[in-house]
Amino acid sequence: MAKEISGFIKLQIKGGAANPAPPVGPALGSKGVNIMEFCKQFNARTQEKAGKVLPVVITVYSDKSFDFIVKTPPVAVQLIEAAKLKGGSSEPNRKKVGSITEEQCKQIAQDKMADLNCFTVESAEKMVKGTARSMGITVK
Repeated sequence: MAKEISGFIKLQIKGGAANPAPPVGPALGSKGVNIMEFCKQFNARTQEKAGKVLPVVITVYSDKSFDFIVKTPPVAVQLIEAAKLKGGSSEPNRKKVGSITEEQCKQIAQDKMADLNCFTVESAEKMVKGTARSMGITVK
């Protein structure tokens, strides 16, 4: 018989660096989840992606047990890495802060394809290009 779901928690945590400090501790504590158990499991599962920001969706069940899904890094984080920047532009329509190639855009789209709400790589590329445009990054 399936367990009854009591809620979902969505967080963005650096890979291999989950600890009970905010934002992880308070979010999990309010649902009654064992914080240290989650931290151990998350860090073990994301050891190879250490330092990268990873979205995680935690499913909390009524008996206080949980399971979680780790997703791919956000497109904005991948764009910043590809363009070797510290951050996006404060005025993206006026100041361009960097550029990426068409090939890098396609690579990011293929990597993020599983988490995006689209069916083709071309539409995923359009989403990545839109994010790049809103960050002040040009696609050449």
